[in-house]
Amino acid sequence: MPADFSIDTDRARRAFDAAAGSYDEAAVLQREVGERLVGRLDYIRHQPRRVLDLGAGTGHVSELLLRRYRKADVWAVDFAPAMLEKARRRGGWRRRPRVVCADAASLPFADACFDLLVSNLMLQWCLPLQDYLAEMRRVATPNGLLMFSTFGPDTLKELRLAWREVDGGRHVHEFIDMHDVGDALLATGFSGPVMDMEMITLTYREVLALMRDLKSIGAVNADARRQRGLLGRSGFRRLCDAYERFRDGAGLLPATYEVVYGHAWVPDVPPPSRLEEKFPLGVVGPGERKVR
Repeated sequence: MPADFSIDTDRARRAFDAAAGSYDEAAVLQREVGERLVGRLDYIRHQPRRVLDLGAGTGHVSELLLRRYRKADVWAVDFAPAMLEKARRRGGWRRRPRVVCADAASLPFADACFDLLVSNLMLQWCLPLQDYLAEMRRVATPNGLLMFSTFGPDTLKELRLAWREVDGGRHVHEFIDMHDVGDALLATGFSGPVMDMEMITLTYREVLALMRDLKSIGAVNADARRQRGLLGRSGFRRLCDAYERFRDGAGLLPATYEVVYGHAWVPDVPPPSRLEEKFPLGVVGPGERKVR
């Protein structure tokens, strides 16, 4: 990842807010990865009382966690209010996730209050990564567990290479290498990180369909140093022409995703507090508390 790559958080938040209505229909990959991530809990002996779904979006993973841990409180955190309006309807009338609008870098919870933290495809938006992981470590209980998925550097490699032939500018998100994520986990106090990856390829008949899907899930170019201005018809035509070299034998255009899965444990010691003002868990709920 380039050293000067950074996220325009406000732009990302606006994009996810705008995509709330179209997200569930378009997020085929995100839904599948979330189900695979939660399925990995089958192989881990852990019975949490309080579960935190970070980057919950419209709440698909939150609902899976509600079903899996029927005696646990499940909290859904996202920085896009419109997404959380969808998430708060998940579950049944007797039991729903408790939704909180907040940035994952500054969580409105007391130290050591969640036994399980789950994050599906959020960490790629979290820079500097160590700041976010340190905050997760802070709110995790001793012997707690972090389960996550994120995207690796080969994600959307075809689109990135095609853009380079158009103007050489930054149009595609940069992603952190799996080994760097592991180093960041150790640096922020997690122990025993375990990670692996898989390649998933979606296919499209035309580039426009891929671009529409990315917009429908809020995956815009949020690089703080991105090029401003509209592409124009000629630029988009050049992009389509450059992408053509990837068309496969079936006549389809691939979009590759390097999906990284990982988990890490929290040592049996309390973390140093990073909040000057404490937010006891009981004040956030049972409805929602919006932290802007």
